[in-house]
Amino acid sequence: MRTAAAIETFLEMMSAERGAAQNTLESYRRDLEDAAGFASAAGVQLTMAEPATIRAYLDDIAGRGYAATSQARRLSALRQFFRFLYTENIRTDDPTGTLDAPRKDRSLPKILSEADVEKLLGRAELETLDTTAPAGDHLRALRLHALLEILYATGLRVSELVGLPVTVARSDHRFLMVRGKGSKDRMVPLSGKARAAMTTYLAVRDALPNLAGNPWLFPAISETGFLARQVFARELKGLAARAGLVTSAISPHVLRHAFASHLLQNGADLRAVQQLLGHSDISTTQIYTHVMEERLHRLVTEHHPLAD
Repeated sequence: MRTAAAIETFLEMMSAERGAAQNTLESYRRDLEDAAGFASAAGVQLTMAEPATIRAYLDDIAGRGYAATSQARRLSALRQFFRFLYTENIRTDDPTGTLDAPRKDRSLPKILSEADVEKLLGRAELETLDTTAPAGDHLRALRLHALLEILYATGLRVSELVGLPVTVARSDHRFLMVRGKGSKDRMVPLSGKARAAMTTYLAVRDALPNLAGNPWLFPAISETGFLARQVFARELKGLAARAGLVTSAISPHVLRHAFASHLLQNGADLRAVQQLLGHSDISTTQIYTHVMEERLHRLVTEHHPLAD
């Protein structure tokens, strides 16, 4: 089978059988097509590549300055591709089987203190109270406040947040049903403050005739029909600056980290946090346990009979 056809067949399988998201499929396509280009320049089809060719490709992207995480991601895509070829009897071996993943340091997630989150949310709420703001600015302030309250209350991935259907705001349930990676559904609780901010925003949104019947909670003129992640990130940094926070330390993903870390700091169970975040493997969630060190130290200091 030619490489281009094999890649298409692999992507179809990932979509149909494993429910891979569109962003994931596009990432696989880019990685595999890049590897295919390297193999072609070496005079071989990627589908027929030997371990030496794959190893040379990994050396090549390392030489191009790709981080260890990016190298590991590309090797992971190649592993899945060749396992698929083996399963389909297109190949009789897996050339990635003897290759080691690039070593990478696992960095701790950036988080905000609870005080900084309070400052950020407080500033967002304050800006919704400006009655002198033009209608468009007022709507954006209400939208940003709702986005932040929902994000910090639920720990959603930014793609899950901006793509929420409007139906989630039209019920009075205390939980959201979210479709995450791999089309897996999970239930996350919604705080009273988050629901109040969402309801206030929705009342103004629904008053706009051009949004009648729009299926998205945060609609926008975009390819998807809802607010782009980049727009949300830009508005968040602007809010952080107005709140007197360091903008380089603020992003939607940092707020997701804050959600998880603050739960653990206040005694939440690691398995519960894993479920709320939508992590399929608890080892992904365990990176947040560094925040528990201070809490455990305080518990020992306060309650151990021999503590100073």
